[in-house]
Amino acid sequence: MWSVIGQTRALSLLKRGLEAGSLAHAYLFVGPAHVGKMALAVNLAQALNCEAAESPCGECLSCQKVASGKHADVQTIGLSQANSAESKPRAEISIDEIRDLQHSANLPPFEGKCKVFIIDGAELLSTEAANCLLKTLEEPVGKVVFVLLTTNEQLLPATVVSRCQRVELLPLAAAEVESALKKNWGVEPQKARLLSRLSHGCLGWAVRALDDGLLSQRTERLGELVEIIHADYEGRFAGAAQLAAEFAENRELVQEKLALWLDWWRDLVLVKVGSADFITNVDQVATLTDMAKTYSLAQIRNAIENIRVASAQLRLNANPRLVLEVLMLNLPEVGRKRVKNAVSKSENTTERRS
Repeated sequence: MWSVIGQTRALSLLKRGLEAGSLAHAYLFVGPAHVGKMALAVNLAQALNCEAAESPCGECLSCQKVASGKHADVQTIGLSQANSAESKPRAEISIDEIRDLQHSANLPPFEGKCKVFIIDGAELLSTEAANCLLKTLEEPVGKVVFVLLTTNEQLLPATVVSRCQRVELLPLAAAEVESALKKNWGVEPQKARLLSRLSHGCLGWAVRALDDGLLSQRTERLGELVEIIHADYEGRFAGAAQLAAEFAENRELVQEKLALWLDWWRDLVLVKVGSADFITNVDQVATLTDMAKTYSLAQIRNAIENIRVASAQLRLNANPRLVLEVLMLNLPEVGRKRVKNAVSKSENTTERRS
């Protein structure tokens, strides 16, 4: 049984390949984080090694081993696996890992029917690792399938991309995420509606948010935004310095904060033009409505553009302190007490109802 929700086109492609015995030797799963790439890769590995007549059954010993990461012929390579086993975090997938993969790929399956190698975050392959992998992809061996997962295929060498069959996973509709949360995880309707909007169609993020503290983090980050909006120049420079320090430790953390801020300002546009039914932060309608009254559309649009520019510049390795200082100075101000109290009150109401 395929556990991936939605992704009809991707599932249809893989099912046809399995039924016809014509699967590619290498796949490139492309899509945003938490959209279901790893879940689909694991399902494919189960299907290739399943012991039942209709695969993947999810019940046989092979399927259970793949799901738990204990199958000898299914190997996942990525920074999350490497960094959890090492004291010093790494930023790239090394050539040594790919060489180990090559050696294993040349050996016959140990306990299953097919070897499956999943490379999580393939865009993080070092140049040497990518070139080394290319040689393996150019000379495929039998009973081996490679599955590369990426959020940005443009960061991969075109030669590697061309050796893989591309499978795109698209974000789900908010209604589809909401329905899945209520049906499969028993989430209360109001919370399911909120998570479906915040997830931007990435069901994996919504499921993580159920018990991973993501909603609490969101409250804190919205509080930081409110603080910055009404801070004086000294406070804004201090905020920029803090974010720059965080960026040095964890780049994606700062990008997540900027994405959250971007959602907030986009919601302000929607409220301003009378389209509040389509906002992301559905638990903050009263706050957004109150806040929208203090801005013109031009101010909101400028804030959105400034956040977009800052995010893009940080990804291009611009000076983070300078980029963030410019952003802080360009964000418009708003009355502090009224908005801050409204955010806290609205969040508390959501927690009680959950």
